Amino acid sequence: MSPFALTRRRALLGGVGLLAYSGTAYWSITERIMRAEVPLYGETVAFGGGGSREIVPVGRVDAVVPGTRVLADRIQTAALLEEEKAWLASCAPWVQTRLAAGDDILRSALLDLRALSVDLKVSVAGWTDRWRYAWPRDVSFVAAALARIGHHDAAADQLRWLRGVQGRDGGFEARYDPSTRRTPDDRVAQLDGTGWVVWGAAQIAAQAPERATELLSPLTPLLVRSCTKLLDSLDEATALPPASSDYWEIVEDTLTLGTAAAVLAGLRSGAVVLPLVGEYALAEQARAASDTLAAQVRKHFGPNGYPRLLGGSASDAAVTFLVAPIGPTEADVEVLTAIDRAQTSMLRPAGGLAPGASWKNDGISWTPTTALFAAAWAANGYPTKAEILLTWLGDHRTEAGSYPEKVLHDGRPAAVAPLAWTASLVVIATHELVRG
Repeated sequence: MSPFALTRRRALLGGVGLLAYSGTAYWSITERIMRAEVPLYGETVAFGGGGSREIVPVGRVDAVVPGTRVLADRIQTAALLEEEKAWLASCAPWVQTRLAAGDDILRSALLDLRALSVDLKVSVAGWTDRWRYAWPRDVSFVAAALARIGHHDAAADQLRWLRGVQGRDGGFEARYDPSTRRTPDDRVAQLDGTGWVVWGAAQIAAQAPERATELLSPLTPLLVRSCTKLLDSLDEATALPPASSDYWEIVEDTLTLGTAAAVLAGLRSGAVVLPLVGEYALAEQARAASDTLAAQVRKHFGPNGYPRLLGGSASDAAVTFLVAPIGPTEADVEVLTAIDRAQTSMLRPAGGLAPGASWKNDGISWTPTTALFAAAWAANGYPTKAEILLTWLGDHRTEAGSYPEKVLHDGRPAAVAPLAWTASLVVIATHELVRG
């Protein structure tokens, strides 16, 4: 073999070795990305007396009375257990029926919901520091869940708090510190929050029709400002809202389905609730605008299967916003098909769903996303699909029974627990199943 051939062979072998090493390194990195590790911040949050709440450390399930959100071995434990029992007993008849039948999935959601809302100025997303804030979206879903379990006044109180922090232009920040009523950071404002609060008001009205005007009248300024904001956001030429950060909470320069669908839900809801507070003209404007926007969403997002981004192709959980319990009760078959396709594309190793098909490939399931699909299937006549997802959520609670924000690739609960948005959606989905 000539020196040239030998040198060339060595170079080739070296190249193969380099490629093999690079390939191994690539797959090693990819494997780590697909199996991201996030710790669980706590088993649950439990009451300790005197209005206090405490995060129960991981592995310390013994600190809580089993099946409750009450700390054990405290002076007030017995009294706190009675308060919890009385709160559950004050829920709507359908709740009592489910609890009597042993629905532990619902019970956990109710207890999580109570732990993050009762006796607080406003509900918070979670009790861990970075989540102990009020997101207009989460608060609106809490209001919807409270209304469905018969706690109508508590539901209206949630929106009354939002009335106090709403901007003069009808907009909302991404989140608020309940103590200061100010935003805790420089996250950009989110247009979808304005849509969600009007939807939350409509949920209250639907669950308490005989008291709707009484409950919503104090919210008239909130509803008027919100619907005016939503109307003003629509482009005169396209009738679409502008690009805005949505529930992904990243800065967007392209309109997302999450924003468009939330604005649409807000306008549709405005057409329902505004007449209840005497705002007939604005209600008609909201109705007309919602019809136009619905057509534009269908036109611009529909051909690509209702993707996350206008002009994009990747599915997103926001497609569930286009059907009940958020959108209209008469579901479009094409939208239901898109929801089914989205669920498949967003499936993660543990069996839950990512926020979208274009979300980072970290192997993590998100419980609020999974619960959104459960609620959509339950409200649109697919109980088996809903029950499968609800069972999955129930199987991936913490040892103390709370719903975590995330579930890792191998099924371990992770991040904050409980999470108000997930708890609210489990309640809503279960109620939709009961309504049949």
